[in-house]
Amino acid sequence: MTNVADRIWQHASERPDAIALRLGDEQITYGDLVRRSAVFGGYLAESGVAVGDRVVLVAPTVPEFVIAYLGAHVIGAVAIPVNTMATAPEIGYVLDDSGARYAIAWHLARAGAEQAAVQRGIPLLVLEPGAPTDPAAPVNEPMPRDPDDTAIMLYTSGTTGKPKGVELTVSNLNETARIFIDQLQLTPEERFGTGLPLFHVYGQAVCLITTLHAGSSFSMVSPFEPAAMIETIRDHRLTVVSGVPTMWNAMLHAAGDYGPEDFTSLRLAASGGASLPAEVVRAFSQRFGCTILEGYGLTESSGAATYNPLDREQRIGSVGTALPGTSIAARDPNGEALPTDTVGELYIRGPSIMKGYWNRPEATAADLADGWLRTGDLGKVDADGYVYIVDRVKDLIIRGGYNIYPREVEEVLYEHPDIVEVAVIGIPDDHYGEEVGAVVATAPGANLDPAELRAWAKARLSAYKVPHRFAFTDQLPKGATGKVLKRSLHLNLFTDKASR
Repeated sequence: MTNVADRIWQHASERPDAIALRLGDEQITYGDLVRRSAVFGGYLAESGVAVGDRVVLVAPTVPEFVIAYLGAHVIGAVAIPVNTMATAPEIGYVLDDSGARYAIAWHLARAGAEQAAVQRGIPLLVLEPGAPTDPAAPVNEPMPRDPDDTAIMLYTSGTTGKPKGVELTVSNLNETARIFIDQLQLTPEERFGTGLPLFHVYGQAVCLITTLHAGSSFSMVSPFEPAAMIETIRDHRLTVVSGVPTMWNAMLHAAGDYGPEDFTSLRLAASGGASLPAEVVRAFSQRFGCTILEGYGLTESSGAATYNPLDREQRIGSVGTALPGTSIAARDPNGEALPTDTVGELYIRGPSIMKGYWNRPEATAADLADGWLRTGDLGKVDADGYVYIVDRVKDLIIRGGYNIYPREVEEVLYEHPDIVEVAVIGIPDDHYGEEVGAVVATAPGANLDPAELRAWAKARLSAYKVPHRFAFTDQLPKGATGKVLKRSLHLNLFTDKASR
């Protein structure tokens, strides 16, 4: 019997004055983090929250998020973090679907949560800076939990229907932390930092819980802003920083005169959430003087599946090898295993795989069979076990019978010196079925001509892969983690003028 908070309580007992959390100049020790989380858990218990009850948490990346989150864990409640940009109807859907008994909202993000909670007669606690502010009898120690008990529920984006609650267990979170402590070679002296939102699986499971289980310090930048992230690396002397490719790209363009000599403490940048262009790997490693390693995971796998290990060869373009205890395979549309280096849908099995979708037995059966998770991602595994993500199954472009993987085209376009961001999508076409379109965000002052850009790409790609339609924008739409939202790109961007 164990609890996600057990290791944190242990660190507080052994090293109460060690720094656990940093946000700007604010610092919270392990002793204070545990004291405040224990009081918060006591407040929830006194408010009627019991073991297994679902608690919705709407808060940004601030120390109070961590305190409320751990407060739910210590009393055995199920934490359901929700995006702070969620509307009242979206929060209402989560409250209804999860059967939540209680809601917590950061004071600056309370409007939607308050409206949704009041409509349903659900108690709402407004989370203020310095929380908890209400007195309560603290919890003496974390509630014992079974490893298979649900610890958190994270709702998917709902691109293929209504959002589903992904149930991640106590064991999922503990094992993911254990694995990444080893993969990142974290010690209690480590200074970890990120600008990722904590309501997302990557920032929460892979970054926050891993760091606190290691007894390291965790620096937050909220919201992510490239200059602020760069200053945090320098001022907090971070040793490890974690993010997604759009963050690395933004930091490169904001780095100005900074060079490796300004970041001598930084040893590792851990990347995930989306494909990492090879050009970004090379440029970031050179500018920041650190190793940048890519991994891969989904919400349904606790954000963890593969990683480029520090003690083995890094292969740019690969998301690394399967994590310890994890198996990964490429399969055909019938679910049959494919040979080495053959592209198919990736399936994952291991200690980080979800329990299932909350109250969705049919969806669970469709995506999870015999412990194997269908990812919906196209990829291949080479003879040495390195995994290469080709694209999402749904993002595949079929032009005149040819399969085109957007990531391959994006990798080439990212090499152009005037391109800051790019997303390649399929455009309906009467002749070919689909045509290749590219939405491009250029560097300030750049004025790219579509015909010249097409010629540049044609020198580097097979003719059928070259985008024939171009659109230009100031920046691409992104989700809370900085991941490009291709579904938000509108086809009407591709005007005759933009694609001449």
